[in-house]
Amino acid sequence: MFNLKRGARGVLLAAATTAMLSMPTMAASPADKYPESQLYSKPVKIAEDVWSSIGATQYYSYENGGHNNNLSFVIGEKGVLVVNGGAAYLLAKALHEEIKKITDKPVIYVVDENGQSHAILGNGYWKEQGATIIAHAEALEEVEKKGLSGLETLQGILKEQAKGTELVEIDETFDEEMELDLGGITVKLIHFGPAHSVGDISVYIPERNVVLAGDMAFQQRMLPVFPDTDTAAWLETWHESFAPFAKDKIIVPGHGEATDFATVDQWTRGYLEYVRGKVAVLLDEGGTLEDAYKIDQSPYAHLDTFKELSAKNAGRIFEAMEFE
Repeated sequence: MFNLKRGARGVLLAAATTAMLSMPTMAASPADKYPESQLYSKPVKIAEDVWSSIGATQYYSYENGGHNNNLSFVIGEKGVLVVNGGAAYLLAKALHEEIKKITDKPVIYVVDENGQSHAILGNGYWKEQGATIIAHAEALEEVEKKGLSGLETLQGILKEQAKGTELVEIDETFDEEMELDLGGITVKLIHFGPAHSVGDISVYIPERNVVLAGDMAFQQRMLPVFPDTDTAAWLETWHESFAPFAKDKIIVPGHGEATDFATVDQWTRGYLEYVRGKVAVLLDEGGTLEDAYKIDQSPYAHLDTFKELSAKNAGRIFEAMEFE
């Protein structure tokens, strides 16, 4: 086993083996929209100084290079902040190559939106560039528990595209908010509360009215409910914290194109309340887990990953609501 030891500013992880609107008619993600790069898609400008390389709205695959989440960056006078280290060393390097086409400023911060593999496994590349790696304290705990297994999974999928990928130290953590000065532009890291996964945060650029929402908000692809996802708490966070803050801002979700609050509200809050409502009826009528798997979710059938996730989501929500 690997021993994980927490340092003063983070955790030293033992080196591991290298190896704007959703449309009902949208097709599943093509295999690769940017074949000359390990990136799934070329970065697009969201607002002045804010860019995002939109990932595939499918699962990890060799074809999408592990790029199935959004990799974003913010450019200031002092340097660049990257949101999400990426799923692999070479994927992070590919993003950096695109950044260097836009600016010669150094990447000084990398912020992981949570502890999932596609947020943290590319951190090693960025650390080599001298960047400070930042994540929520709970995301750090998730990395300690699942980082090595996630690395092994991605190595199996990406094969030679995983070359150089290893777990590295996360330098700084925070609990509620952290503010970073990039020079002429401010970045605020915000933990709104429990959401999709452990340690989810959003990144706000006030001068550009942009929220890089991360996995707080979904559109274009169906949100996944993990075994430890608390959908009741997610909805509470949405209503009490995220919605009042984000309602008039440009939203870049964790997966899918930039959009507005109304869109992510429809496909995130709306979906969670829809399924929870159906499950509540089942429970009142003495329904079973098998019945939950058969809940009609056809209003959401156009979302990518619907076939893979819809029944599983309903089952996990049913199991949780039995004990609420």
